[in-house]
Amino acid sequence: MAVSFSPILHLPHSLPSPPPLKSSRTKISVTASLSSSSSSSPASQMDLHNQGRQKFMEFPFVSAPHRDLMVNLLSTVEDRLGSHLLPCTLPLDVQHCQNESGSAQASLHIRSGLQSSQVDFILGSWLHCKLPTGGALNITSLSAYLNPSTDAPNFMIELIQSSPTSLVFILDLPPRKDPVLSPDYLQTFYENTQLDTHRQMLAKLPEVQPYVSSSLYLRSVLSPTVVMIQIGAEAGGPERMEEIVKNHIDPTAQEVLGIWLDHCARGERLVGEEEKAYMMKRDEIIKKKTIEIDLGTNFPRLFGPEVTDRVLGAIQKVYNI
Repeated sequence: MAVSFSPILHLPHSLPSPPPLKSSRTKISVTASLSSSSSSSPASQMDLHNQGRQKFMEFPFVSAPHRDLMVNLLSTVEDRLGSHLLPCTLPLDVQHCQNESGSAQASLHIRSGLQSSQVDFILGSWLHCKLPTGGALNITSLSAYLNPSTDAPNFMIELIQSSPTSLVFILDLPPRKDPVLSPDYLQTFYENTQLDTHRQMLAKLPEVQPYVSSSLYLRSVLSPTVVMIQIGAEAGGPERMEEIVKNHIDPTAQEVLGIWLDHCARGERLVGEEEKAYMMKRDEIIKKKTIEIDLGTNFPRLFGPEVTDRVLGAIQKVYNI
């Protein structure tokens, strides 16, 4: 899902399309008995949350350092914001799905914020897709959105791995105001927090090169301190890639998440009614654009129309659009 807004990135056009369905129902990765857990009672809500979260936290197709990074990030968010979050109550066939051939699997974990919280929702995911050329594409993502009661930036991290020695890493606090029109916003969230030092440190690694997304829209909504790099560890092999993730990517991501939690998610910002209306409009446009560009295009190619409709419908409810 999309960089900085949802779990699926802009995927290569060479990805396989799902095979024709043999029946009116696309195969899903959970049993019918589990999928039918739709009661709204507190006990069943926690069952949905616990079962789906356990599956999501497996991150079964990535290396141990990569998995540890994602598990630790989500755990940190839940430890710090847990009292502000509702359980994930998506149906199990939305929380985890796969296409009929098993060539693509995805897991989704969304927790909405309480009405009294500044947190709109957090959204984590992983995607595994076998490539026609051999190998696999693995994407892991965690995003956190704030609601219009604050104008503080959101948080996003995404790792896109197309081979054991090739990784795209994107880490950002996407702004929710124009830094040009609000220089104090730029200073508060990006200069005073020294966010750009993280990009500078990673750029010193010999395996790191800048990554430029082909999406002009994406590039326009990211911050001036975004970490957007490509790591090529062909010389050192998979072991060197795991070392980079463990010793460089992991601590960088933890530090940036800590900044977001301290200065954005838990910070106090006074937002007037006019600003709040602007924030609501801007946030809604970004959410709609996310579904239009990323999910609406890529999910049908990977999972077919039935799974796509089910997953997109659930996400639209969370997005409130």
